[in-house]
Amino acid sequence: MQHDEMIGRVQALAQLPDRGSAEQATRAVLETLAERLPSGLAEHTAAQLPSTLAAAMRRLTASSPDGRSHPSGEPFDLTVFAGRIAGRAGTDEDTAVREAAAVLEVLDAALTPELTEKLAGTLPADIRELLPVGRTANGTD
Repeated sequence: MQHDEMIGRVQALAQLPDRGSAEQATRAVLETLAERLPSGLAEHTAAQLPSTLAAAMRRLTASSPDGRSHPSGEPFDLTVFAGRIAGRAGTDEDTAVREAAAVLEVLDAALTPELTEKLAGTLPADIRELLPVGRTANGTD
């Protein structure tokens, strides 16, 4: 999936007013997701994204203060996930959850099914529910 298509889908799903807002939301979600995922999985995810969006996932690993790659992501739940997205996107936490669900739905369509399953498997249940595969697995779809 190309950059413009991904941003357009996020804008439509999250009902954002413009592409700039969709771009900002997408980058905020991807950066926060990269903090949560093991570094290898974050890299595999980034590799399947357009380079402009992959950079958002890779930025945090590349700028680690110690310069090393960290083997496992930070363990945090939906509350922290939403708070970090809200801080990056300049919005409130409820909006951040709505935008995260839109970005993760588009991400689900952009990634191979195998990678989406691996990604879902590393997330806690409350964040996983934002993924289409997570909603289906929990019977909420």
